[in-house]
Order: sequence, then structure tokens, then C-alpha cells
Amino acid sequence: MDQSAAFSHQDHPGYEDRPGYEERPGYGDQERPAYDGREHAAYDARDQAGYDGQDGAGYDSGQDQAAYQDNAAYEDNGGYDDRAGYEPTLPDQPSPALQFDGRDGRDDPPTIELGPPLPDPSAPTYPYPAPGPGEPPGPVYVVGDVHGYLEELRTELHHQGLIDADGHWSAGRARIWFLGDFTDRGPDGIGVIDLVMQLAAEAAAAGGYCRALMGNHELLFLGAAKYGDEPVQSTAGTASFLAAWRLNGGQQNDLDRLEAHHISWLSRLPAIALEDDHLLLHSDTTAYLEYGESIPDVNDAVHAVLADAGVDEWWDCFRRFTKRFAFRGDAGPTAVHELLDTYGGTRIVHGHSPIPYLTGAVHADDGQPPHIPGPYVYADDLAVAMDGGVTMEGRLLVARLPVN
Repeated sequence: MDQSAAFSHQDHPGYEDRPGYEERPGYGDQERPAYDGREHAAYDARDQAGYDGQDGAGYDSGQDQAAYQDNAAYEDNGGYDDRAGYEPTLPDQPSPALQFDGRDGRDDPPTIELGPPLPDPSAPTYPYPAPGPGEPPGPVYVVGDVHGYLEELRTELHHQGLIDADGHWSAGRARIWFLGDFTDRGPDGIGVIDLVMQLAAEAAAAGGYCRALMGNHELLFLGAAKYGDEPVQSTAGTASFLAAWRLNGGQQNDLDRLEAHHISWLSRLPAIALEDDHLLLHSDTTAYLEYGESIPDVNDAVHAVLADAGVDEWWDCFRRFTKRFAFRGDAGPTAVHELLDTYGGTRIVHGHSPIPYLTGAVHADDGQPPHIPGPYVYADDLAVAMDGGVTMEGRLLVARLPVN
């Protein structure tokens, strides 16, 4: 059955041609309304087309809006808070992560060539044979936004047969792509990163692989660790990565446990990938086009920002990838085609925007959490949304491609 049918306009009478629709200001990985048009994270010329009056009526400006408009955990507002008297809270003690970049005055130690590591006799072994010549790769799975919900991730991966009861890779030559946003809002973002790094090593030993994309929350988290309260300039005022990270669900426990090897791994994640004719993105935005005309160009440009650019360039990169909803509405298929025609593939798979907000089904009539039967297929079947809204009592989604 086409899973997108579960989210059709017919199933949600409030999601059609409602006059006077305006986007709810309280939700979105975007900057607050105080930012003007030059700085607003959710509305550029390409992405705004997804918010037309015909497609947006699922957000009721009354009852539903009141429940969410003041919830900072569901706002990627770029860190600028225009409330009177707002001052970012300083951490109780300096994070070890803030020392990795040499700002404490110490030089990096010299690199010593140690040779290959000795095998760990206590490490588990994986009996899967390597693929033979011409043997096809295993199936592809994608994982939506995790946001620190480690136990939910373990449960879903085990349910799909991808890890065993002890949390180790059990999928042989299967391939998994995480679509970004490992941290923030949930209780154990570092635990999620550690698990993904562990599975990457175990999958490689089994002849498969586990890979991940960089999401906007990776850019935010790394920026908070590197720049802290250093000011960044915006047209609405001065903000900082640390303030933005806290406002968007940053957990001090994650920052305190962030180590150099986490930073190195996260900083090298690609922003975009092509797998089995599926174009994999974190954000449902056309902002990727601003960083290059090929997948390597985009990834190199983002890595260059993280390696060499200053705080304002990093902030601008984060801000661009908080944009969303480009694939919704009448103009959505056109935006999808623009990306596919540039980077390849026949379908986009993305995270970032929770499915309940894409469909307008934030609340059921009985007040229960949103029902998420699976990935949401939309934009003339050209786009698949994978953020099941785990942070809002939805689901953490893991799905095998292709999604029908």
C-alpha cells in the first residue's frame, strides 16, 4: 500500500485550501520572526514556494498554534531570542570540547606513526564473508532524525534485524544511511554518536557499511563546541552558537562528553549522497544548490567551511540548512526536480521536517500523539520524509529502500 495515502488531504480535512493560512511561528528549525527577510532561515526564494495558501491550511492558527508557539525545543531559530532581558546561560564549567581547537594556548602534539593497531582479543568477530567479485551489495536502509533517543534507536534497529540483542551489527552486507541530527532534545546524543561509529566499524568488517549525513544540528553542536558565546552577526542583532544550541534542545551532558574523536568524525560527514538512485539529504531545502553543482562540490564546500571559515560563515551555513518545506505544495515537485537534475537520482529521501508538520496532523482529535505509520511519500512520489517526530511522541523511523 502506498504509505503516503495515510497522510492524504482527504484524511485530514483541515489540511486543504483554508483561507488566511500563515506558517506557525513557533515551530521550525529556523530563525525567529525578529529576523528580517535577508536573514530568515525558512524563507528564501526557492523554499518559500512550498508554503502556498493551498498547502498550508493544516496549521490552525488557533488551538494548535497556541500549544506550540512558545516551545523553544521545536524552534531552530538561529539562537537569537528577542525576549526582554534574555541572557544566554553560561555553562557551569568549561567543556573539554572547547579545548580541542587550540584556544587554550597549547599546540597540537606531533603525529607519531605507530603502525597498524594490534587486534583486540576481546572484540567480537563477524563471520560474514566478504562480497565476491560481481556480487551485488546488500539492501539499503535509511534512519531518520534520532535527536538523542538512544534506546528508541536500539529498539528500532533490532526490530529491523540490523543489530542483535547486545547492540552489535547483525545485518551482514546491508547498507545503512543515517540522515543526520544525532543530538539535541533527547537524553543521550553522545551515546547515539558512539553507537553509529561502532556500527560503522562492525558493518565494514561484515562486508556492509553504516554511514551518515551531516544535519543542521551537527553544524549547530559543533559550532557551540568551537565558538561558544563568540558573537555572530545577524541583521536582527547579535547571537551566538551556544545560545542557539541551548534554545534548540542542546543538552549540557552531551557537550561535556564531546571528545576530539567525535568532533573529527562529525566534521567529516557528507552533506549529500546518492545511493541506489536515491538522493539522500538531511534538510528538505534547495539550499544545497548554493554550495555546488555536484555532490563532491557540495561536500567539499561544507567541509571547507568547517575547516577554514570563520564564525559568521559557519553560522550562515547552519542557517541555510535549517530551511525546510521546499518540497511541499504545488511548487514542491519542481524544487525536487531542480535537485535531482543537478545531483542525480530519481527520488529524494530526507529528514529534518517532522512528518506531522509536513502533513498538518500535529494532533489527533482525541488529543493523542500523532499517528506515524511509516515514511511519508509526497511531491508526486518524488520525495520521502523520514523524520517521524520522535521528539514529539511520534516514531523514530528506520526503513528499507525503496519505500512504496
